[in-house]
This record gives sequence, C-alpha cells and structure tokens, in this order.
Amino acid sequence: MLIPAPESGSSPGETPGRHRLVVLFGGVSAEHDVSCVSAAHVLAAADRGRYDLVPIGITHEGQWVRNDDAIAALSGSTALPASLSTVGTEVEALNLLRDADSDAPIVVLPLLHGPHGEDGTVQGMLELAGIPYVGSGVLGSALCMDKAMAKVATAQAGIPQCRWLEYRDGIGTRSKIVDRVLAELGLPVFVKPANLGSSVGISKAHDADELVAAIDLALTYDEVIVIEEGVVGREIEVAVLGNEIPETSLPGEILPGAEFYDYEDKYLNGTAALSIPAKLTDDAIGEVRELAARAFTALRCSGMARVDFFYEEDGRGWLLNEVNTIPGFTPSSMYPKMWEATGLEYTDLIDRLVGLAVERHRRRSGFSTHR
Repeated sequence: MLIPAPESGSSPGETPGRHRLVVLFGGVSAEHDVSCVSAAHVLAAADRGRYDLVPIGITHEGQWVRNDDAIAALSGSTALPASLSTVGTEVEALNLLRDADSDAPIVVLPLLHGPHGEDGTVQGMLELAGIPYVGSGVLGSALCMDKAMAKVATAQAGIPQCRWLEYRDGIGTRSKIVDRVLAELGLPVFVKPANLGSSVGISKAHDADELVAAIDLALTYDEVIVIEEGVVGREIEVAVLGNEIPETSLPGEILPGAEFYDYEDKYLNGTAALSIPAKLTDDAIGEVRELAARAFTALRCSGMARVDFFYEEDGRGWLLNEVNTIPGFTPSSMYPKMWEATGLEYTDLIDRLVGLAVERHRRRSGFSTHR
C-alpha cells in the first residue's frame, strides 16, 4: 500500500535541511564486495547540493578507513581499495564523525550487508553514540538477520511461510538432522546459514549426500542453519519504505538463470531476468503488498526493507521467504528498481531514507530514560 503524504506539514521521510551523509560500506562479511558496489552507486547518485558526503569503509580485516577519493576509487572496483587512509578503531571513527569540518547534522547510511553490519551490531554502536542512521534498529536488524528467529516471529504474527527446520552445530548429530529432514520435509531442500545474505552459503540438496554437503557448507558461515522445503513457485519481492506506517512498492519478480537465484546469478554472470512490475493480478498484488507491510511491522523494521516471497499460484498462495533490512543498491538490485517502477527515483529514494532516519531518531530521542 502506498501511503499518501499528509495535506500539511512535512511528509514522512522528508529531509529537513543539509546533512552530512556518512556512507558506511565494506565490512568483514562474505558480502563485502556487494556492499562496495552498493556504496559506489549511492555516493554517485546522492544530491551533493543537499549532502556533505563522507565515505567510510571497513576492510575484510575489520579496519575502518576513510578517504574522500573513495567515490572515484570504488567506481572501478568491487573491492575496498587498499590505499585508503586509516581511521582506526570504531571509537576513533565515531570521534571523526563528530569532529568533521561540516556543521551539518550527521546521518549514517549503513550499507554493510551480512554479519557485523546488518545484524544490529553497528546499529547498537550508533545508538550508543546518539547518531541517527538509516534503516532498522537493533532488534529489527537482529531479527531479520537471523532467518530462524525471523521465521519464529513471523509465524507468531500469522504470516504464511514454507516448512522448515533449524539446526545448531553441536546440538544433536548431523545424522539426526538428516533423518528429520528426510522424514519431515522430504527432498529437495534448501540449506542456508541463518545469518547471511546475498545467497552466500546456500545450497539446494536433491539427495542425502548433497544434504550432508550442504549442511557442511552452511556451517562454515554460521553455527545455526535453516533447512527449508523446496518450493515450486514464483519468486516475488516487494520493497518497503517507512517507519510506523510502511509504504510498499509494486512487486518485482526474479526469473533465475540457474536452478535457483544464487550469488553468481545475482552478481556475476547476469543470467537472471527481472520483471518489474511482476505480472500478477490486481488481487495478488494487493495481497502481497499487505503481507510485506505486515512482515515489516512484525519484525520491528524501520526505514527500509526488501521482503521476499514465494508464490504458489495453484497451491498455498503467498509464502514469506525472508526480509532483508539492508537491500542491495547495485544497478541490478531489486529494491531501487521496484521503487523506480512505483514512481520514486533513486535520488529521491535516498532523500526519503535520510528523512526517515532523522524522524526516527528525533522521536526516539524524546523518550525519557528516567523514572
């Protein structure tokens, strides 16, 4: 559902005045390169008449670095350049933000996909520092990052999803979880690290041997994994924007070039096709947009999220797949493309996200912490 702006006053997410926009990118997760590509395009698209842009990167090793030439450097590479000047520790980075030459108020745009960026850790650091940032808070970020806990929360909210099992390394044996999968889910199944994105570490298992290999692979990325039944359905995504009252985009459809939409299909070989808006009936579009808003709210999201579904047209209908609180902003990313199809251009989307961050920070800062 698209929520119309109020008749008077500022619209939800409107950016008040000039801001210092800190684009935080890179990170220690397996999605480092995707984050760098997203950052390069956001930095190139952001309105320089409205923002003082401050790119800050985090290397694979966790070193924080800054250099205003990062915009040009990133435009020709998917990896964080080694030549950037060192900022140092997280505390030093926060001090740098506060002591920057610009008098404009700070807003941080985290584009850190995966662990140590999308999971509430950086969000908690910014909360402690009192710095507004784009996207979900600590709880919403942590819930959505952990696919197992997200499934528990959305099931409680009555949102339909596929059958699934959780396995935590060290609790029970591999043979027992394999037996449970074969008995309760059948084959094929998808095996995923609970706390990762961009299809990293995901495998489709067609038999017991492939299932064991898929579990071993997923456990190299996380101690908790999610095993889901193989759903034969269309892959539909919806972009969400807002805080308490979310707006939803027209849905888009992924047409994988491989057997499923894996990392190579998303970012490397370009064989996946995108259909935006997805070819669906008006009733189906209304249903999936409503479900996307419900999932966004149930998981305590704010700012932005991309909500992914499976659609069994002749079966169970809509099934929630997952919610991504820091969706990609690369040229092939669905989130900005779906908003563009809905009537919100890339540059305006950045403005709305910054405005929502300011709005959320202002509201939360007004709560009393005393008796």
